[in-house]
Amino acid sequence: MENREEVRNILNTVFLLLALIGVVVYFAFPAHHIIGLVVIGIAMIIKVVEFFIRFMF
Repeated sequence: MENREEVRNILNTVFLLLALIGVVVYFAFPAHHIIGLVVIGIAMIIKVVEFFIRFMF
């Protein structure tokens, strides 16, 4: 049980960092909007994985 919580916390931290980086890239570098959106998309996938770990196991 504790191991699952640890994995969820790590995934949440990675999600928050990637989301922040994606937003900064999107707004700070207008020529690189696609890169910002890709980073945000990867963060969302990580969040969905965390969601499934929380409710499925």
